[in-house]
Amino acid sequence: MEIRARIDQIDTEFSRLFLERMAVSADVAEYKRATGMPIYDRTRERQNIAAASSRVPAEYASYAAVLQSVLMEASREAQHKALGRKSATSNSIEHALEHSPAFFPFRPHVACQGVEGAYQQIACDRMFRHPTLDFFGSFEAVFDAVESGAADFGVLPIENSTAGSVTHVYDLMMRHEFHIVRSCRLKIDHNLLVRPNTRKEDVRIVYSHQQAISQCADYLASIPNCRVHVCENTARAAEMVSKSDRPDVAAIASRSCADLYGLDIADQSVQDNQNNYTRFACISKDLTIYPGAERSSLMAVVNHEPGALYNVLASFYALDINLVKLESRPIAHRDFEFMFYFDIECPAAAPEFAILINSLEDVCQEFRYLGSYTEVV
Repeated sequence: MEIRARIDQIDTEFSRLFLERMAVSADVAEYKRATGMPIYDRTRERQNIAAASSRVPAEYASYAAVLQSVLMEASREAQHKALGRKSATSNSIEHALEHSPAFFPFRPHVACQGVEGAYQQIACDRMFRHPTLDFFGSFEAVFDAVESGAADFGVLPIENSTAGSVTHVYDLMMRHEFHIVRSCRLKIDHNLLVRPNTRKEDVRIVYSHQQAISQCADYLASIPNCRVHVCENTARAAEMVSKSDRPDVAAIASRSCADLYGLDIADQSVQDNQNNYTRFACISKDLTIYPGAERSSLMAVVNHEPGALYNVLASFYALDINLVKLESRPIAHRDFEFMFYFDIECPAAAPEFAILINSLEDVCQEFRYLGSYTEVV
């Protein structure tokens, strides 16, 4: 037990020295206030981390670097708080929290990709009571409609519990200016739809969206001599089958498409995984944070060096903020550089959220706040 007592003594000394260091950080903040110096000095922090690593044997160097990074992260946050300095993003969030409407709109003008009966339209009806819908042929057209003001909101699929992220939408996120104001998690139930009097055993050609095809891969493999053709969305596939004069075509789409396009359900719930959900994001041009927003989305580019992503993740850990999604996408025309997409759980009005935003702008090469919102289930 003598060894444990010694460890406890050392840990107590660590705590005392940590508080002493934080007190000195307060003095540093006052000096920076007087001289107008920035809080974050990348060169100085890099030198400190290198020095910390050099003071210990090689097998402990990486741990020493991590410890030094955490200390400096805490120091930066304390200085931000002491000086009351806020980034432009923090000011925008504060303004949105104070001036956003008290209620989510009931009758907005909403842009969706596809046609009537598409899962985007079903998700839209879940999020809004009485929307006016405009349908577009591509996801990019939805972004364009929102950016131009032609639509108040746009609804887009972002990930599926079986097939994963909708990567094309994530790539478009990097090229467009928008904010997420709500999300929706929708149970996806795929059905094999055919023209009246067509039997399942007659089917030789199946149309659907690539995501739906991936989600029904085992089922499609069970249909003898079946050829699969990709369409822009599941509702368009149903519409094509309804207009076809071939007796051997079918579509994989929602149950509502059967009623919309006069088709029969030859087989229902044909997805390979019955626990099949898709998340949809509702985007707007302006930053609006409606009451109850407790999930936020962020995009960041970090420096191409060891520990760069860790510095971002350490901020979540230090502030006890739950990271629920991390997605990386390559940046076009920039070799071996990636944009990281984060979903986090933290009320937008929480003090730690404001601290996070300020700290991330310090440690990221590029940083975008995409919005705070409620997820409808």
